Amino acid sequence: MNEIIPPASFFFALSFSGEVGKVDALFNEVSGISMETGVEEIAEGGNPFVHRVPTTVKYSNLVLKRGLVAKNSEVAKWCLKSLGGFSSTTSTTTETLTTKTIIVHLLDEDGKPLQSWSFFNALPVKWSISGSNAMINEISIETLELSYSYFQVL
Repeated sequence: MNEIIPPASFFFALSFSGEVGKVDALFNEVSGISMETGVEEIAEGGNPFVHRVPTTVKYSNLVLKRGLVAKNSEVAKWCLKSLGGFSSTTSTTTETLTTKTIIVHLLDEDGKPLQSWSFFNALPVKWSISGSNAMINEISIETLELSYSYFQVL
């Protein structure tokens, strides 16, 4: 009997839609690829039960983590600009808030895509760096959090 072993999550690549073959950033960890349908309960007449009716689909924020890299990547520039981080005079107006369609690829140990997801109307909502301690030899972790309207499995 052939055993099917699911692939391990080796690493993830992020690219912007429309830029075929161009990977802008690699990430060690991705979370938030999930959706949930809401349910409304409706009581009817003298029934001893309630009807459960599906409502809208909700998507969680996409969270991307990687070792801290230079801010010259297109993803970093987009996040900092959207969050108002280029200078003290930058404001977060509609001119700087630009949604993008991004594609996240799960890559195997050879860098070949195993699975891909496309996230529509993505917008950076949070950027952070893990705490640093000079006494501990650890890599600083950069975390990007993006909201999005919906996603599709490619």
